[in-house]
Amino acid sequence: MKKLYGTGVALVTPFKKDNSVDFNGLEKLVKYVIDNGVDYLVLLGTTAETATLREEEKKNIIKCIQNVNYKKLPLVLGIGGNDTKNVIEKINSIKNLSDFYAILSVSPYYNRPSQNGIYEHFKSIVNHTDVNIIIYNVPKRTGTNIIPETVLRLANDFTKIIGIKEASGDLLQSYRIIEKKPENFSVISGDDFITLPIILGGGDGVISVIAQGLPKKISKMVSLARNNEEKIAFSIFYEIIKMTDLIYEEGNPTGIKTFLNLIEICDPYVRLPLLPATFSLRQKIRDSLMKMKK
Repeated sequence: MKKLYGTGVALVTPFKKDNSVDFNGLEKLVKYVIDNGVDYLVLLGTTAETATLREEEKKNIIKCIQNVNYKKLPLVLGIGGNDTKNVIEKINSIKNLSDFYAILSVSPYYNRPSQNGIYEHFKSIVNHTDVNIIIYNVPKRTGTNIIPETVLRLANDFTKIIGIKEASGDLLQSYRIIEKKPENFSVISGDDFITLPIILGGGDGVISVIAQGLPKKISKMVSLARNNEEKIAFSIFYEIIKMTDLIYEEGNPTGIKTFLNLIEICDPYVRLPLLPATFSLRQKIRDSLMKMKK
């Protein structure tokens, strides 16, 4: 199977003021990122506020994105949780699973399993579904880090585990996986701040939040890095570093939705317990955007 390379976008779920899903805004966003050169789309990840979406909303969001994408780009679907049996049931309940390149599945959160527990969780998913899995390691959200030895064990034992979205924030951890991983296993940055060093160290790209606001710039930066043109790639990184910082200042996706609102893609609304950006942050994002356009 061909590996996932380049820039993946962790899509937000636009909401209207009444908190219903804004499908027009979602269509506009998907068209915007496709037209500006991203390589694949990630649906219903953390950035999509999946924890607050009803099952019917999720189905309609998937359908909407599939219709707009119309098989132009590979799709990766987020399905994870801390109940292994429930994750398996959710994956198997998806109609036309073949439409998706892979399932992005976060390691179990809250109940904090051991490394063997994490291994058995993903082993069970692989053995009871017919789908490729990308592991999502994000310790600051799950409470447990997947150590490189566990990742490599999974990568070597199961060909259907095709990669990891690495968002531990530990660059050396990514390098330890890259150093010993099987050839067809992808290491994908899950952190916008360390995308370049992960790619330059042998990683395959990024699943990015900022890329939906700046799809052309991020896609170009990632492409340059993959071609070992690091000097030009870093010049783009330094141009966008302030904005990247700002979109995470009050949490994700509060910041990126504010950015998308300012460039007239969709409204800035989020669902509780998240809150819209403060006036102060909105002004800072606006100012940074104006400087970037110059």
